[in-house]
Amino acid sequence: MANIGKTVKLGVFTLAIMNVTAVVSLRGLPAEAEYGVSSAFYYLFAALVFLIPTALVAAELAALFQNKQGGVFRWVGEAFGKRAGFLAIWLQWIESTIWYPTVLTFGAVSIAFIGLNHTGDMQLASNRFYTLAVVLLIYWLATFISLKGLDWVGKVAKIGGLVGTIIPAGLLVVLAIVYLAMGGESQMDFSGNFLPDLSNFDNLVLAASIFLFYAGMEMGGIHVKEIDNPAKNYPKAVFIGSVITVLIFVLGTFALGIIIPQKDINLTQSLLVGFDNYFDFIKASWLSPIIAIALAFGVLAGVLTWVAGPSKGIFAVGRAGYLPPFFQKTNKAGVQKNILYLQGAAVTLLSLLFVVMPSVQSFYQIMSQLTVVLYLIMYMLMFSAAIYLRYNLKKEHRPFRIGGKGNGLMWVIGGLGFLGSLLAFVLSFIPPGQISVGSNVVWYSVLIIGTLVIVGVPFIIYASRKPGWANSDSRFEPFHWEEDPATPHAAQPTTGNGSEAQKPTTTTQS
Repeated sequence: MANIGKTVKLGVFTLAIMNVTAVVSLRGLPAEAEYGVSSAFYYLFAALVFLIPTALVAAELAALFQNKQGGVFRWVGEAFGKRAGFLAIWLQWIESTIWYPTVLTFGAVSIAFIGLNHTGDMQLASNRFYTLAVVLLIYWLATFISLKGLDWVGKVAKIGGLVGTIIPAGLLVVLAIVYLAMGGESQMDFSGNFLPDLSNFDNLVLAASIFLFYAGMEMGGIHVKEIDNPAKNYPKAVFIGSVITVLIFVLGTFALGIIIPQKDINLTQSLLVGFDNYFDFIKASWLSPIIAIALAFGVLAGVLTWVAGPSKGIFAVGRAGYLPPFFQKTNKAGVQKNILYLQGAAVTLLSLLFVVMPSVQSFYQIMSQLTVVLYLIMYMLMFSAAIYLRYNLKKEHRPFRIGGKGNGLMWVIGGLGFLGSLLAFVLSFIPPGQISVGSNVVWYSVLIIGTLVIVGVPFIIYASRKPGWANSDSRFEPFHWEEDPATPHAAQPTTGNGSEAQKPTTTTQS
């Protein structure tokens, strides 16, 4: 028990790698490989207007409220009131719920490629009923394991991140270099334009999904006080992590484009097909099942960890009086069982869209777009809150501050993040030109109606709150406008239930 209370400081590079681990995933590489050389433009553009602003703004907000619980619920609630804070934490939970079918679709494809018959593997991976069965089987298995509260799940996920993401990413790039060095013909035209054709709006839709690749960098903000001289070193960690992240995405995307013709790229299969083609070229096809197992393990280990993670945030808020007692119930292990069951029911219903969508990859794309739309609403709330609080809490000490004096740099950084999120939000509703999504009516119906319903639900729940919903064990520091009613506030504090949530636990899916 020595050194109790001693703060362990993180090095700049350590924090940078933590950010990379939280953000990077390989499953989205085929979506950007559609764009050839211009994919690098999208990665760099999204990094400048979203990735870096997200990390910096979250760092300031996390440092500003370092001694107060709440996460994004606190950040948005301090600026715009409890209702907006509840919307933010709700969106953070629900988007992860919608994310599960997409990431498990990739997992199902990886499992299909474990076999040695590549033609049969591709046919199996394209079978929507196979994919549906695997998605539901693995998701509910992960849910039941999560209900047991097993401590070793986290360790499995760490191994899965290394084995299923970091090592395959490096191997993919190395294989591309070896392929070109041995005289292999590149399928990507490197003489193409770096700047894309921005006049063709439907071609921007898949690029808009790149913002979700970078989602989660805000989680690094919680470590801002764990690094020496954060005003100087935290930005360094952000930029180092961002550079590494962009390099992995750009080089990985190029590696796929080198081995797979643009016309043959498939959103769910091409990563596995790329590895297959490289292994076949170097006469090592026996490695294909091994990499498929590794990728599947990475996906499944991640899902196993995060199934219960985001639900803890909404559960903590619920205990403060925002959800009926039914959703506050736990099992003997202290796990929020009813919320997990509700989450599982939602995942099951969403997965059934396999039946109406024309293909597995069209389902994958529309679910990914819905996830992007919802997550971006939360980000726009976060960026807006950061700018607003510069004026509403201008006298508060900020251990980490964007810009030395004045609010100009915050307007630039926060404004870039907000406008970048808004741009991606609008583009996400346009059907992509690269893949068949079936009827545009289905596409627009799922995205528009789905967004309206999901965003509307927390407002209905909030309006239906009752004093009896609050759990007596819930403790939460008051918002600044509750402590000092004279302080200007964007929304008047609600009356009735004055308690709030314990600190929500949030996660990242990439």
